[in-house]
Amino acid sequence: MSGEYTPPDSPLDVIHEDAELLIVNKPAGLLSVPGRGEHLADCLIARLQKAFPTALLVHRLDRDTSGVMVFAQTRAAQRHLGLQFEKRYVQKTYIARVHGEPEQQSGEIDLPLIVDWPNRPLQKVCFETGKPAQTEWKVIKSGGGEARMRLMPKTGRSHQLRVHMLSLGHPILGDPFYAKGAALDHPRLMLHAEELRLKHPQGGRGMRFRVKAPF
Repeated sequence: MSGEYTPPDSPLDVIHEDAELLIVNKPAGLLSVPGRGEHLADCLIARLQKAFPTALLVHRLDRDTSGVMVFAQTRAAQRHLGLQFEKRYVQKTYIARVHGEPEQQSGEIDLPLIVDWPNRPLQKVCFETGKPAQTEWKVIKSGGGEARMRLMPKTGRSHQLRVHMLSLGHPILGDPFYAKGAALDHPRLMLHAEELRLKHPQGGRGMRFRVKAPF
């Protein structure tokens, strides 16, 4: 973890609720699940379970990332959603502001990732031992030495979008782990999980949840 943990005290932002699902807009700076130690106990799942005691974890977002997260309300829904993530049926779209202006307007990154053990929790590209990781990207607009991009990860590796953008030569602005100098000088990590598409655990209806980036 970088720096002292001072999570925001913003109220829960539940954007959808039914018998099987909870869709929540996670604020930047709040852990998805508790870390090690009492000082890292405050997290989204703990706050959510106070209001919805049956809420169950399905996936995570990094502490510094904001945006759409899905939680299950039943064990069956948790298993169903977990399989959707595992089989890559869930479509995730992120918005990022990055340092520099990419020459191309779109592309795909296919670089395997693994934890950088001496520097954990940092991750690194490693062709020998890394796990497969793919990210599609598209420039929405660029100018003034930065770009706004839409990122569509096909896999869900830890820090995938951060390391893949760094590998492009365009680190995400405000990234406490991978950005340096002027790229680091921002109030938060400029990464937001904007949209999630999945199938409802009961009946399989396609559902789309979207929260516009706050930056």
